[in-house]
Amino acid sequence: MKPFGLLLALFALPLCAHAEAADNRIIFPPSTSQGSMVIGKVPSGSIVHYDGRQLRVTAYGSVGFGVGRDEKGPLTIKVRRPDGEVIASEISVTPRDWPIERVNGVPPKTVNPPAKIAARIRREQAAVSAARERNDDRTDFTESFIRPIDGRISGRFGNQRIYNGKPGSAHSGMDIAAATGTPVKAPASGIVSFADADLYLTGGTIVIDHGFGFSSNFLHLSRLDVNVGDRVEQGQIIGAVGSTGRATGPHLHWGMNWFTVRIDPQLVLDAAR
Repeated sequence: MKPFGLLLALFALPLCAHAEAADNRIIFPPSTSQGSMVIGKVPSGSIVHYDGRQLRVTAYGSVGFGVGRDEKGPLTIKVRRPDGEVIASEISVTPRDWPIERVNGVPPKTVNPPAKIAARIRREQAAVSAARERNDDRTDFTESFIRPIDGRISGRFGNQRIYNGKPGSAHSGMDIAAATGTPVKAPASGIVSFADADLYLTGGTIVIDHGFGFSSNFLHLSRLDVNVGDRVEQGQIIGAVGSTGRATGPHLHWGMNWFTVRIDPQLVLDAAR
């Protein structure tokens, strides 16, 4: 789905509106949920700022950004129209409940890594974080995202994790249970910005950049079928489900980011319906 089409689906812009009139409008949802992807519409050629960043604007006048798990709001987006007028839009943020999720049977060395492993973990996490800082002028993020695999959701975004009785960080994505070797599909098109078969905590790991700061990551893979720099299309096989890294069994962890902001893949799927 193209940017303007996605905007219509999300915000119910009247179909009878003339394109010229719509192009002059500033449209953002009045409210959004914690962990959401927000798509807005501004006049083409506008300059848009949110959360200290200047946002890219598509040729259609669409802009996008992510809302963090713990964001309280209200969010303020400043738009400078091509005529110089500055308009501020506010979006309220709907809070969500974050249940505690206990995960037992995790390899102890991944819950309490040996001191000599700490430096390796920091290096690996820094490399993944660097991949998420891409800001390519590609609109792959405007596609209607699909699930990378079918299966039972075994872990939800945002839940507070307790590993082997020890509190950990909030879960950063969606876990989908599936057999080892199950092919994993790209949920949307993009460029592979990171690929490594053996990270200490996440095992086989792939990051796909969808443009405008949006990316997907796929963890615990048993096989990687793509390399850094590859262009992948939606539905293309990129690897296979596994249980590498910190995992109690075979599953796919699918996470999404807007730069450093983690967002909920399930909300992105819901918006695509």
